[in-house]
Amino acid sequence: MKKLFSVFVLSIATLFSVQAAADDVSNTIQDFRSSPDVNAFFGDAYGYAVFPTVGKGGFGIGGAYGEGVVFKSGKRMGETNLVQLSFGFQAGGQAYSQIVFLQDKRAYDKFTSGNFEFSAQASAVAITVGASAKASTGGNTAGTDEKHQTGHYVNGMAVFTYAKGGLMYEAALGGQKFNYTPY
Repeated sequence: MKKLFSVFVLSIATLFSVQAAADDVSNTIQDFRSSPDVNAFFGDAYGYAVFPTVGKGGFGIGGAYGEGVVFKSGKRMGETNLVQLSFGFQAGGQAYSQIVFLQDKRAYDKFTSGNFEFSAQASAVAITVGASAKASTGGNTAGTDEKHQTGHYVNGMAVFTYAKGGLMYEAALGGQKFNYTPY
């Protein structure tokens, strides 16, 4: 099963590699800053991890993979990657960007401890330019109302995503695992 998952995640990553090559961490940060609800977190957060492109796909069993950079006080501190496995009704593939805000030193230390995992029941606030909608991505945040999307810290972390392309239907449970390597 582990080998099958590894092959599946690798194929998903390859599927989106052309788009991932064109992505840039700085451009992704600017995209997130363009949302007033997200921009406020940049001033308050102790640190954050940004993933320019996460490739996600599945049919029954799903997976996602993305690489990113961890920041503290505006400086690059290390590299991180995200791996997700999900089970349930799902079909399709998509690419999205994700940012994880770390509220304080405790949350930053927990995230950068080497291996950190979000639970299967966590969700993220999905944003678009000028509009927002809630989507489950296996991240961790939450708090939103029907008319206006806002995020807040849950256990010291807040997660936002925005879809870049693709189409995915899902009613699945999955968790995200993050690995961190300091510079």
